[in-house]
Amino acid sequence: MAILVTRPAPDNAKTAAALKARGHDVLLSPMLRFEPVAFDDDGGTAFDAVILSSANAVRAIENHAARPRLMLLPVFAVGGHTAQVARDAGFTNITIADGDAISLRERILESAAAGKLKKKAALCYLAGADLTRDLGGELGTRGFTVVTHTAYRMIPVAGFSDAVSDAFRAGKIDAVMHYSRRSARAYVEAARTDGVEISALALPQCCISEAVAGVLREAGATQVTAARAPDEKALLAVVDRMVKASSA
Repeated sequence: MAILVTRPAPDNAKTAAALKARGHDVLLSPMLRFEPVAFDDDGGTAFDAVILSSANAVRAIENHAARPRLMLLPVFAVGGHTAQVARDAGFTNITIADGDAISLRERILESAAAGKLKKKAALCYLAGADLTRDLGGELGTRGFTVVTHTAYRMIPVAGFSDAVSDAFRAGKIDAVMHYSRRSARAYVEAARTDGVEISALALPQCCISEAVAGVLREAGATQVTAARAPDEKALLAVVDRMVKASSA
């Protein structure tokens, strides 16, 4: 089975490896491109912890002057993958949420309630340019001081490569994996731009969440399945179930 992976680089390499280990052919078509954003942090705020919205937040501060200071602090990571990237980068005290902003907020509140974090702590939130939830504002209403730094942006890719467009036209793609609402929208736009919208939306769409699945359904896709949890393990399970159903 040939799976098209729309996840951005470099994380799509991990996905490709997992799929190949399952015996699938893989086409990579990242629909978003990572770009770090410069932000000012003069050290004037004594932060008590760092919030990481994604693995890209870690990558965004790789060469930032604030990095040595932030790496000494406890970290709240949105999910397991972000936590691993943070660990590889040198962060040590990491609390892991369940893959979304709601669980990330709850982990912070739980830590404060348990006395592991000051109840009115100052938090450095390293976020992407396009937020789906005002996490900083929600924590602010709970007494925290949250400084939100836009550390990176994800830029939509305008179209597919010739190889991917040709694969759509030749019917050589069996399913597509989607990781975010923005990348799903970019996928739909790319399909329209390249004139392969009918083929691209007719395929099984494997989505990391119901929110992502909604973008594909709204665009007209009918074979759309959302993972039971917002992480790659659950998304790969969607692929496994799809393969089992197709071979039954």
